Amino acid sequence: MRKLFWILLLANVAFFAAMQKGWMGLGEQVSQSQPPLHEDMIRLLGTPEAILPAPPMPPTPPATPATPATPATPATPATPASPATAPVEPPVIEPPPATARPDTLACLEWGDFSGSDLTRATVALAALQLGDKLSQYQIEHDTGYWVYFPPLKNKAAVNRKISELKARGINEYFVVQNAGNLQNAISLGVFKTQEAAQNFFDELRAKGVRTAQVGERASKFKVTVFRLSGVSNLTEVKIAELQKDFAGSELKRVPCTHIDKAG
Repeated sequence: MRKLFWILLLANVAFFAAMQKGWMGLGEQVSQSQPPLHEDMIRLLGTPEAILPAPPMPPTPPATPATPATPATPATPATPASPATAPVEPPVIEPPPATARPDTLACLEWGDFSGSDLTRATVALAALQLGDKLSQYQIEHDTGYWVYFPPLKNKAAVNRKISELKARGINEYFVVQNAGNLQNAISLGVFKTQEAAQNFFDELRAKGVRTAQVGERASKFKVTVFRLSGVSNLTEVKIAELQKDFAGSELKRVPCTHIDKAG
């Protein structure tokens, strides 16, 4: 078998060489009638399959990684239908109360004052440092009310009562010295109304004054009224707060032309 292989191989080689050189006049005919040979396609007959080189294997494409399975999305529970509700009306918002602007100027009158209330009101207004915006005037009344000690026996009794008043922090008083049924009486305050006199009397009792009285006084007496011209809204609020400490006093707005003419 091995010899037969080599004989066939030599015969094929010799035949191929003869064709190339044109032996026996066959070269041109073969070249003209036979298509060109492809050496790479020549295969020797009888060659064992094991000797021939194996055709190249096409490259193996890389393995595509398996795509992980997407977990199933849980089903969304159905939203229960909302019960029909009546439309809600918007709440009614009350507008804020109208207030004067901070730069609004006002003219005020605050009164009437006498006795210790006049002193306290004067000190309270001085703390506001109003300057020439603050003035005052007096009103004379024929009849009013006063808080007083009835007439005492003599001057010595008057002095003892005054010492008691000072010991309780009361320094505003007036001793009636004119001859008459009220001589040696001690006035603690004169007021326009009975209500104001009663409120002052209650304050005295809280301080330990027990023997004072409230009565009508049928004689001329003067009270003081404060004028405030061109004050701001903030100042007006502060004075309104002060008024709460003066029972019976009245705080009111007046036309500024009225104050200008009076002044």
